Amino acid sequence: MTSSAAWGSIGPMTAEWSPQALREYLVAHRIAGTVATPRRDSLAKYRRLAAGDPQCLFGLRFGGHWTADDVLALMARKCGVSSDPSQQDGPDFIDPDLTVDRLQAMAARLREVATRRGTLLLGTGHPAGLLTVHSAVSRHLRAAGCQVLTPAAGSRGTLVDGNREFGELRYFDRVAVVSANAGLVHTHAPGPMEAMLAGLRDTGQPMPDLVVADHGFAGAAGAAGLTTVGFADCNDPALFVGEAEGLIDVSVPLDDNVQPDLYEPLTAFLLQELEDLGQ
Repeated sequence: MTSSAAWGSIGPMTAEWSPQALREYLVAHRIAGTVATPRRDSLAKYRRLAAGDPQCLFGLRFGGHWTADDVLALMARKCGVSSDPSQQDGPDFIDPDLTVDRLQAMAARLREVATRRGTLLLGTGHPAGLLTVHSAVSRHLRAAGCQVLTPAAGSRGTLVDGNREFGELRYFDRVAVVSANAGLVHTHAPGPMEAMLAGLRDTGQPMPDLVVADHGFAGAAGAAGLTTVGFADCNDPALFVGEAEGLIDVSVPLDDNVQPDLYEPLTAFLLQELEDLGQ
C-alpha cells in the first residue's frame, strides 16, 4: 500500500491507496476535513431546502417534513458538519472517515452492476470539478463490459437555476453535461436528467440499472425511482435527505469544487475498491 509520504513520488492513479492513506490525502487537500465551503452558506442552504426552494431540492420530492434543524442534524450524521446551530462562521467540515466509508459503499454498487454487465447513466452538474471522476468511472465500467447510455444527446431545455436556457445536453466519455455558449455549465437543475430519461422512454429503451451522478442529475434519477449513487458537498443537503428517505442509494460527502486533478487518488481508491470486492 502507498503511504502518504509517497504522494509526490508515485502517480496517484497507479498507486494503491489504503483507507488511512486516502483519509490523510483528503484532509491535506481539503476534499474532506476542513473544506472551503463556508459554514454560513451551508446553513442557508439547509433553510432553503426546508422552505422548498427548487434550487436546493435537486428535483427530489420528500415524503417527510424537514425543518432546518432536522436537516442540520442529518448533515451532522451524514457529512460530519457541526450540529451546533450557533456556529455560523468560518469554513465547514466534512468527516473524512464518512467520505471513505461512502466511497466503499459506492464501490459495492458499482461492482454489482459490473458483475452483471449492466447499464448505466452518468451525469454531472459540476463539470469543472467532478467530470474527471465520472469519466474515469465510465471508462472503467465500459472496459468491464457495461453499457453506458447516452440518451437525448443534443436536446435543449431550461435550467431551474436562474431560468437560464441550458443549451445542449452533451456527453464526454459518455458522461452527460450541459453546454452553453461553448462552455460547460454548473447546474443544480433536474431538467437534464429528466430529458435523458424521457429520451430512453421515447426510444423504447429500458431504464438503467444504476445512475452515477451529482446535483440535479442524481436528484432527478432518484425521484424517478432509479438506483442512484452520487457525490455531494456539505452545502448541498438534498442527496443526503434523499438517502435518508430511501430515494438515493449512496451519497458521498466531499468538496465538489477543488482542482480536478486532486480527485485522482479518490478516483483510484474508488476503482481499486470496486476491483477488490470481486476478489
